[in-house]
Amino acid sequence: MKNPGRLVALFLLLVMPFGHAWADDYADTIKVFKNAGESGSFFDKSYGYAVFPTIGKGGIGIGGAYGKGRVYAEGKHVGDTSMTQLTVGFQLGGEAYSQIIFFEDKRAFEEFTSGNFEFSATASAVAITAGASASATTTGSSAGASGGKNDATTKSAGYYKGMAVFTVAKGGLMYEASIGGQKFSYTPK
Repeated sequence: MKNPGRLVALFLLLVMPFGHAWADDYADTIKVFKNAGESGSFFDKSYGYAVFPTIGKGGIGIGGAYGKGRVYAEGKHVGDTSMTQLTVGFQLGGEAYSQIIFFEDKRAFEEFTSGNFEFSATASAVAITAGASASATTTGSSAGASGGKNDATTKSAGYYKGMAVFTVAKGGLMYEASIGGQKFSYTPK
């Protein structure tokens, strides 16, 4: 293959979500997480959260993910965030998922919103259509299961360093054994 970078870029364009996340996408995504098992209880006991209605992820050897979201503190929209991820390793395919990150207290919220926050490298093995996923990271672990947005269920190991992460699969198929990390930027409202 002459230029694998071009092929990866083309593939990412095909699997990444286009357009804009509308206000009801956020409300719908929050509703899914409120009704999805354990994640629902975190709304009442967290200081705030960041919600991403759609994160698109894809790769062929080198991969990436991107999504836009909103940050809430004490129930109010206080800013916007974006997530980028670059992964290297065996991976093939593309997927879309929703993600929410709960902040246990003001300290965790301030750490996330301090500018550029990054989750450390992740090692995962995932094959998703409408099934289950789990990952172990240097910052903790997360787990989630989904049958779709109307019957999603989530499970958690609780907060780790003040944050708890949940994901719900939206669709796609991705085989992955890769190393990478999620990086977040924050812009106050």
